[in-house]
Amino acid sequence: MSSFNDDEEPLRKPGPPARLTQRVQLIKYHSPHAPLAPNNQKVVLDLKGASSAASRAPLDLVTVIDVSGSMDFEGRLDSAKKALRFIIRKLTDDDRLSIVEFDYEATRICPLRCATEAAKVDLEALVGRLVTRGLTNIQAGLDTGLSVLSQRRFTAGRAANIMLLSDGGENIGDARRVDPGDVPVHTFGFGSDHDSTLMGAISRRSLGGVYNFVDESNKPTILSETFSQILAGLVTIVAQDLELTVTPFLDEATIKAVEAGTYPRKAATDGSSSVAIQFGTLYSTEERKVVVELALRDHSSFRPYNADVAKVQYRFSFEGQQFTSNTELITIHRSKRAPAGTAGAPPPQVQAEVARLKHADSIKAAMDKADGDKLEDARNVLAEALKALERLVVDPMVDMLRKELEKLLELFKTKEIYQRQGRPAAISSIASHDRQRFTARGDAEDIRIFATQRMDTYLEQAKQDDDKPIPTADDDIKEELEPEAEAEGEAVPRPEPVTQEVPAAPKPKAWEGRTLSLGLRSVTAVLSLVAFSVMLSAMTSTWDGDSYGLYEPYRYGVGVNAVVCFYSIAQAFAEILRLVWPTFMPRSISGYSCSLFLDQVLAYLLISSSSAAASRNRLWALRHGKDQFDSEINIAVSFSFLGFLALSANALISMANLFSRI
Repeated sequence: MSSFNDDEEPLRKPGPPARLTQRVQLIKYHSPHAPLAPNNQKVVLDLKGASSAASRAPLDLVTVIDVSGSMDFEGRLDSAKKALRFIIRKLTDDDRLSIVEFDYEATRICPLRCATEAAKVDLEALVGRLVTRGLTNIQAGLDTGLSVLSQRRFTAGRAANIMLLSDGGENIGDARRVDPGDVPVHTFGFGSDHDSTLMGAISRRSLGGVYNFVDESNKPTILSETFSQILAGLVTIVAQDLELTVTPFLDEATIKAVEAGTYPRKAATDGSSSVAIQFGTLYSTEERKVVVELALRDHSSFRPYNADVAKVQYRFSFEGQQFTSNTELITIHRSKRAPAGTAGAPPPQVQAEVARLKHADSIKAAMDKADGDKLEDARNVLAEALKALERLVVDPMVDMLRKELEKLLELFKTKEIYQRQGRPAAISSIASHDRQRFTARGDAEDIRIFATQRMDTYLEQAKQDDDKPIPTADDDIKEELEPEAEAEGEAVPRPEPVTQEVPAAPKPKAWEGRTLSLGLRSVTAVLSLVAFSVMLSAMTSTWDGDSYGLYEPYRYGVGVNAVVCFYSIAQAFAEILRLVWPTFMPRSISGYSCSLFLDQVLAYLLISSSSAAASRNRLWALRHGKDQFDSEINIAVSFSFLGFLALSANALISMANLFSRI
C-alpha cells in the first residue's frame, strides 16, 4: 500500500475560539399531559443546525471516480468531469481535495491539496486527463480513498468525507468488506447498470453517508446537480461528532424504544439506562429528529403532579473544540385523567414524525415484496401508505412524501422498470429517511425532502452552461448573509423556536413542606448534637469519681442523641439537594414510608432515653445533692427533649407527605 502522508498543510491559521453555544439547538415535542396509570408517551427530540454559513468546518474531500470501460458509454465520464469541475470551483482555500480513479486497480492522481486559485487550475487539468479503461474494482477505489484520509498529517478540526461514483457492478474485489469507520462515504450510482444494493450498503456502513441514484438522462448536468447537493452540505458543516443522550428517571419511566434511523446508538454501561445516538456531522439548517417512546410507571396512588420523566443532553465538536449542552428535562403533568380529545393528543410535530417513520417502513416493506417477485403486493403497500397520508394535515413535507410514493408506484409497475429504476430509487429513499438527509432519487430536483437552502442554491448553479461563471463559495456566503444583515439593520425580531411547554400545575403536597422539613431537620441535628456533647463532657470530682460512663441511662442517652444527630444531618442534606436539584432522588411511597418509620422509631428512642436519664439524675440529686454533674445532665436532657419535639414534628410532615401520595 502506498504512503499518503503528503497532504498539504492547511492555510488557515488557528484563530480565536469559535462560539459554540448557538451552533446546535434542541427542541422537544411531546404531550404535556399523561395519566397517573401506566402508559406510553412518544417524545420527539429535534436537533437543528445553525443557519450561519460564515463559520463552518474546513473540508477534506476525496472523490473516488470510476474510470472503467463502461464509463465511456454515452459520455458518462464527461458528465463526471463536469461534476468534478463544479466541486473544484466551489471549494475555498480552507478546503483540501484529493482525486482517486479506479478501474481494475486504484490510483491517487493527486494528494490532498488546498483549493487555492492556483491549485484549482492544476486540479481541473488533472480532471481533464481522466480516461476510461479496464474493469471495475470498487473495493480498491474505496480502500485508497480511506487511506488518503487515514494517513493525513493534519486532521485537527477538519471534516473528512468521501464521494464515490460508479456506473457498474464489481468485477474484482468486494467493497462490502471495507470498514469506513467514522468517515462518511456518499455513494453515487450512475445509470441503470450499477449495483444499487452494493452502493447502498457502502454508504449505510459509514457514519452519515448516503446513497444517491443518478438516472440516465439526456441532461449533461444531471451528475453535476447530484454532486452539488452533497457538496452543499459538506461545505456547511456546523457541528462534528454530534451525539444525543437520553436518560430516563427510573422511578418515573423507562425507555421502551428509540427511533433514529440507521445512526448507531449505544446503551449506557453505568446502570443509568441512558441511550446515546451518534450522528456525526450536521449541516447548516439540517435537523436530526429522534422519537423516544417512554413507558411511564404506575403512579395511580399519587396526586396530580409534574413528573420529570427523562433528561436530555447533547455534545459535539467544532474545529477541535468540545461542547456539551446543559441538561434539559422532559416534564409531563400526570393526573388521574389525561385531557380528552385533541388536548390529550400528541403535538402535530410528534404525529408528523411518527407518520414519516411509518412512511419509510412502508417503502422498505414494498421493496422486500418486490425483491420477492411480488410486485402487486408491493404496489398495494405503497398505495396504503399513500392513503394514510390523506389523514395528515397538508404541509410541504406531507406533499413531498406523497410525491415520493406516487413516483415509486410508477417505478414498481413492471419487473424490468423496478430492477432498472425502482430498486435504486427505493434504496435512495430509504437512505434519505434513515439519515434524515437529502438524496437524489434519480433526479436531484425531483423530490426535495431534507434539502437545505444551500442545496437549493447549488442546484440552480449546477444547471448552468459551462460558459457561464459559477459563483464562488464566498459569493454564496454573502448572498445568504445579506438578508440577515438587512433584518438586523431594520431591527426585525427573529422568531425563536417554541419548545413544547408544560402548563403550570399544582405541585404534590410532598413538596409543600420541604422547606419546613429542612428547617426542622437542621434544628433536630443541632439539639441532638448539643445534648450528647454536654452529656459526654459531664464529669464530677467527687470521692467516687462518678461520671456518665458509670450509668446505663446516661450512656443510652448519649448513644440515641448521636444516632439522631447523624440521621437528621443526612436527611437535611438530602432535602437541600432536592431543593437545589429537583430531580435528585425523587421521593416515592416507599421513600416516604421509610422516613416516617425512622422518624417515629427515633422519636420514641429519644423520649425514652431522655426520660431514663432524667429519672436517674433525680436519684443522683437525692443521694449526693445537686452539683455540676447533675446540672450538666439536666441541660443535656432538656436539649434532648426539645430534639424529640422537633423530630416528632418531622414525623408529622413525613406522614402528611405519605398520605398525599396514597
